[in-house]
Amino acid sequence: MEIKEVMSQVADFFNQHVAPLHKITSVEMNEQEGWKVIAEVIEEKEYMKKYAKDEMLGTYEVLLNNDKEVVSFTRRDVRYRSAIGQEM
Repeated sequence: MEIKEVMSQVADFFNQHVAPLHKITSVEMNEQEGWKVIAEVIEEKEYMKKYAKDEMLGTYEVLLNNDKEVVSFTRRDVRYRSAIGQEM
């Protein structure tokens, strides 16, 4: 189950270095380049609670090499959690 391994690696990386992972919405494999994952993270949760605002959801593109190691990540979008998401 390679996809489970990839998802676990991304979750571990985000939980340790960025913010707790909300969900993974896409996992794609490319034989030469490795894996591309789209993940969502709740941004600045405490700030939003303090000011009674809707939570912000960040959408990240994560790249993993063929050894399933995270090699890069980029935030592609930020939106209110209640807003309807748009596919990239």
